[in-house]
Amino acid sequence: MPKDYYKILGVPRDASQEEIKRAYRRLALKYHPDRNRGNKEAEEKFKEINEAYAVLSDPEKRRQYDLFGSAEFEKRYTQEDIFRGFNFENLFRDLGIEFDLGRFFHFGGGGRSRGFTIDLSRLFSHLFDTAREEFHEPGGVSEDMILDLPLTLEEARKGTEKVLMVAPLGRPEKVKVKIPPGVKEGQKLRLVAKGPLGPDGRRKDLFLRIRIQPHPRFEVEGSDLITTQKVPFTTLLLGGETEIETPEGKKIRVKIPPGTPPGTRLRLRGLGLPDRNGHTGDLYVKVEPAIPKRLTRKQRELLEALRETGL
Repeated sequence: MPKDYYKILGVPRDASQEEIKRAYRRLALKYHPDRNRGNKEAEEKFKEINEAYAVLSDPEKRRQYDLFGSAEFEKRYTQEDIFRGFNFENLFRDLGIEFDLGRFFHFGGGGRSRGFTIDLSRLFSHLFDTAREEFHEPGGVSEDMILDLPLTLEEARKGTEKVLMVAPLGRPEKVKVKIPPGVKEGQKLRLVAKGPLGPDGRRKDLFLRIRIQPHPRFEVEGSDLITTQKVPFTTLLLGGETEIETPEGKKIRVKIPPGTPPGTRLRLRGLGLPDRNGHTGDLYVKVEPAIPKRLTRKQRELLEALRETGL
């Protein structure tokens, strides 16, 4: 049955992103696993509002949903498509839920989502069945030492090795850390017995929290990368091509369909970031019109003529 995502979140169709986010947070806290443990109805509602937010918080998915309607949108987007690039870990952490999502993702043969699936039913059931025991257990990460580790996008994408100087016991100590390819913003790497002394006299763990530094050309959304490309507005109207540079430095041509609205994201599959499960995200090219600061006399005459036609 088609779903009205605006109705699910209780917002009007012209709601701003801030209004959508506020509505999502209010409902997510209302149906939070900690408050509704074992409640199947709350579990379904929590799943539903996360799906609605995954669509309406993504400008391109929201545009497609508004353009084609809920029934046609469901034909075009599988659940894997809807949640692709949706950062569950950051979102749940913001709601006070922190755990490893890896066990809920599966990777198999091809298909429109390149073999990537997320077991949403098991994920949400797990949240509601084990909320308090697993996510707020005493003696967890909060008692260990957490240090921020800045990485460039290239280091996060390819992996690297760092030699750090830390002083959890009051004296400098050299620690060598191997960073695997595809680490994410906010992800924690555990260094066993490299932290401060615990009450029992044994050393606790040291956690390094990944902080990916801003990149001049790419933004990071989960495993996806977004780059903004300026193109002539005539190319958006009539169609054409533009050249972009991938994270590897390779230049490729991207086709722009006629009538492409400004802000549209064009997907280049498999050119994003890898993750620890072998999945690679996508690269999205966000096209924006390049507005010239000055016009030649001929250009101005042509534009004036076009304006008279109603364009």
